Amino acid sequence: MAVPHAERQQREVYYLGDVQGVGFRYTARSLAMRFAVAGFVRNLPDGRVYLVVEGTGDEIRAFLKAIRAEMGQYISETQEIALPYTGQFRTFDVRH
Repeated sequence: MAVPHAERQQREVYYLGDVQGVGFRYTARSLAMRFAVAGFVRNLPDGRVYLVVEGTGDEIRAFLKAIRAEMGQYISETQEIALPYTGQFRTFDVRH
């Protein structure tokens, strides 16, 4: 059964801390395969990691919780922005 677009969401998440050079992006991509989410993750020049994820609110929350559980020791701060669902992503990728 397809999930109505109204129930889907997008989140932009910025991770701050020692989040580059520790496998953060590849861990996020691996974790994303466990959830019904799509989007991407990439390093930013200022040392942050930027993640965009779409899915239902429950799937997004579970995915972000899994990232925190796996990579939390590297994260000092998280900034999260809720945005409308766009449907532009089919998979979850690492971008460079």
